[in-house]
Amino acid sequence: MELVCVKPDISQRVRALAEYIIETGGTVRAAGERFGVSKSTVHKDLTERLEQLDRAAWLRVQGVLERNKAERHLRGGAATRAKYRGGA
Repeated sequence: MELVCVKPDISQRVRALAEYIIETGGTVRAAGERFGVSKSTVHKDLTERLEQLDRAAWLRVQGVLERNKAERHLRGGAATRAKYRGGA
């Protein structure tokens, strides 16, 4: 694997995103909204850049992302129900 130099401001964002995901179990979408970046940026930060910066945190984040991926059909169903019941 080729190591890529990550700018200090980007590495701070990557670490902050990882901390947020680990502490809250939040989704990529929620993290993007919280930090003002796109889902694509969050995903790249957490799947590629974080591995180079902090392997232990990367492993923990991967566990959260896998769980969220496995549960996403449930969140989607809840959102659809709420939409047609006049909820959120």
